[in-house]
Amino acid sequence: MSSAVAGEGLRGREKLARIPVKVREDVASPPKPAWLRGRDQDTPAVRALQGVLREHALHTVCEEAACPNIGECFGSGTATFMILGAICTRRCPFCDVSHGRPLPPDAEEPQRLARTVAAMKLRYVVITSVDRDDLRDGGAAHFTQCMADIRALSPNITIEVLTPDFRGREAVALDALAVSPPDVFNHNMETVPRLYREVRPGASYEGSLKLLRDFGQRFPGVPTKTGLMLGLGETEAEVVEVMRDLRAHGCDLLTLGQYLRPSPAHLPVIEYITPERFAALRDIALGMGFSEVAAGPLVRSSYRADVLHAAHEKHG
Repeated sequence: MSSAVAGEGLRGREKLARIPVKVREDVASPPKPAWLRGRDQDTPAVRALQGVLREHALHTVCEEAACPNIGECFGSGTATFMILGAICTRRCPFCDVSHGRPLPPDAEEPQRLARTVAAMKLRYVVITSVDRDDLRDGGAAHFTQCMADIRALSPNITIEVLTPDFRGREAVALDALAVSPPDVFNHNMETVPRLYREVRPGASYEGSLKLLRDFGQRFPGVPTKTGLMLGLGETEAEVVEVMRDLRAHGCDLLTLGQYLRPSPAHLPVIEYITPERFAALRDIALGMGFSEVAAGPLVRSSYRADVLHAAHEKHG
């Protein structure tokens, strides 16, 4: 049962108790290979940035989703900020973010975020959020306010947003984003269509493709971007077909990374994809016309986002 108290989230087995395709906890993931080693997460630089985030009451997806690159990214003074709280209205069994009834949007969060970004002297920032199916616009207006406040204090910054699918609210969300469009629009497909019911309950493969296409058509000067997790049981042919669909819908930038199981209650890893296979998929994607592709076991959707954007600008 969903948490009945607003602001209190469920994780693990409690969070996933009501998903349509139950997780097979008896299925063990294969042993983790040597190439899946992230950087040390307990360093002075990491602790210092965590202190800044706590001081300003901000969340990062790096921490909430247990990203394996947190040591590398925090160590270099960068982060993907997660707005609209840390409680999601979805129950995706690949994700470690908690589920429940979120609190109302914090009207002071955009200003806190803007001040933090300015204090960190960032030149490139990624803003993401939990799914907020409880809001009329899915949280798009809050994204827009965050972008406007950040630009007011950091006028030369580049802003990438990594948004939910705004299920059923796409038109309203795009209207809200039109007030202050991002410099890069990112929305993750996550997996191949055959696995959607199991991996992304409540989401639609066609709906996510349409969101990327519609945004690109409405804001033709803004590159669109998406990411896929591999190792959930998809075939290489299915991945290539998704890439074709993405190019047919105008997607410019792509990230491909290895799915990692957050806990035994989450979906098991079916296969660890080798770095060589990631490199081959990157070559295929570039051959299709993506302006840049980041592919590798530890790549995540906002990994080296500034580098991908720079490559797109050069390509264009």
